[in-house]
Amino acid sequence: MQITKAKKKWGIILLLLAILISLALYPLPPRVPIQYYERESGQLKTEKVAGEKWLVWLYYNPVGEATLWALAKRKLVSAIYGTMMDRTSSAEKIHPFIEDFDIDMSVAPEREFKSFNAFFTRKLKAGARPVDTSSAIVVSPADGKILAYADISNSWFIIKGYRFDVSSFLDNPALAQKYHHGALLIIRLAPMDYHRFHFPVSGKISPNKQIDGDYYSVNPFALRKKAEIFCLNKREYTILSNPLFGDVVMAEVGATMVGSIEQTFKGSSVNKGEEKGYFKFGGSTVVLLFEKSKIHIDEDLLINTAKGYETTVKMGERIGKEK
Repeated sequence: MQITKAKKKWGIILLLLAILISLALYPLPPRVPIQYYERESGQLKTEKVAGEKWLVWLYYNPVGEATLWALAKRKLVSAIYGTMMDRTSSAEKIHPFIEDFDIDMSVAPEREFKSFNAFFTRKLKAGARPVDTSSAIVVSPADGKILAYADISNSWFIIKGYRFDVSSFLDNPALAQKYHHGALLIIRLAPMDYHRFHFPVSGKISPNKQIDGDYYSVNPFALRKKAEIFCLNKREYTILSNPLFGDVVMAEVGATMVGSIEQTFKGSSVNKGEEKGYFKFGGSTVVLLFEKSKIHIDEDLLINTAKGYETTVKMGERIGKEK
């Protein structure tokens, strides 16, 4: 009798294991490539994605989605991986990464790094990112790919069917009212990008506000499946008060495998182009919110976004002007 029960128990376990393996190996859907406009040339290009197969498995496979819910989006997993990237042994990953993604190291003052995070958070040489200093111009706060919306209240966000929820994003319904019919700019930093972020305008700055959340990927593969990610992830923001542009929200959003968001600015008054902070390992995002009628976003960015494409930008280059 005991032997029969044991056999049944093991039979059920083996059956469940077989089902789990079958689901884990379930064919993934065809991958729609991530395309973007290169601003300098105006050409449509295809992005090379770090960890692409892993991302697609996490968001489009039943077992992958369960793994995402149970582990990948958790702070502990990203924190552990971030710590690993601080170890000296992680330095061996640097040169293959540079070669794989053809990263221009000529603009970096250092060429040798003690850890992958030291490389990942590298600074650039003075003048490597010229900043448009005109007071009537808004510049990109980071290197990355940008989406731009002139009126967020009338615009679908990335995927038709979801509108960016400013109230949830800021965790402050009263403050969100200030940005009703305002403008939204989203700058996505991929792992191969320069990962320090800078102020888009000069002004007085509020204390940093932190909002706890998860650590979903901000890659378009993930956003296509779960468009509300920005309102679910850990994020923090400050408000820049500028005579021409009003109160500008500048927010940094964490993501899967982002070790941490580090704020480096000091004081209550800042200058355009000055460093605000940096992301440790992982791709992430900077979000800008402007009040209604305070910014005229550059037309090429609006046109490309309306067509469903991001546009490459560099820190310090113009992305809009006084309206």
